[in-house]
Amino acid sequence: MKSLIDKTRSFSATHVADPRHAELFQAFEAGQAPEVLFITCSDSRVVPTLITGARPGELFELRTAGNIVPAYPGLGRPTGEAATVEYAVRVLGVRDIIVCGHSHCGAISAVVRGEDLSAVPAVRGWLEEAVPPHAPVRSLVTASADVAEAVQAHALAQLETLRGYPCVQERIDAGTLSLHAWYYEVHTGAVRAQQAQEDGELSFKAL
Repeated sequence: MKSLIDKTRSFSATHVADPRHAELFQAFEAGQAPEVLFITCSDSRVVPTLITGARPGELFELRTAGNIVPAYPGLGRPTGEAATVEYAVRVLGVRDIIVCGHSHCGAISAVVRGEDLSAVPAVRGWLEEAVPPHAPVRSLVTASADVAEAVQAHALAQLETLRGYPCVQERIDAGTLSLHAWYYEVHTGAVRAQQAQEDGELSFKAL
C-alpha cells in the first residue's frame, strides 16, 4: 500500500501541478465523451489503458470476474453491469463495445475444469448464473494453461448476451454501434481480435 501512496503523491506532484497537463484535466470538468466501452476481467494483469494506449477520458470501463456480461435483467432486479452498459450506450453514446478476455483466466479455467469453488460461494454463484450448464464454453476440454480456446469462445458468447440488451440491439440495428471480441495474452502482451474467415467462421487473429 505504501508504494501506491508514494506513486499517488508523485502523480499529483508531476502531473496535476504541471501546467502542461492542466488543460487536459480541466477539460474533464465539462464531462466525458469516450467512444469505447471496454469490458474486461477484474484480473490485475489486465490494464485496458496499457493495452490500448488510451488516455484518460477515452475508455469507459466495465470490469467483472471473468469479463462476464450478465443477461439483461428486464423488469427484475437491476444490476450494476446492466446500468454501466446502458449508460455507456444511451447516455455517452459509445460507438464500439469491446469484450476482452485474457489468457490464464482463473474464472474460465474454473468453469472448463470443473474446479471446486465451495470455499468461494459468491464466485461459484456468479459463474453458475452467468455461465449456465448449456453454455458452449462448458463443453470445451482443455489441457493448456492459458485456456485460450475457452476464453475466446467465452468472449464471443458475451457479445451474444450484449445483443440481448435493448439499448445495444437498437444501436446495432441503427448502424451506430459495433461489437468486438478481443483476447489478450498476459504473458506476451499480444492482442488478438475476432475476425470472420471466408467460410464465415470466426477466428482470433493479431491486430
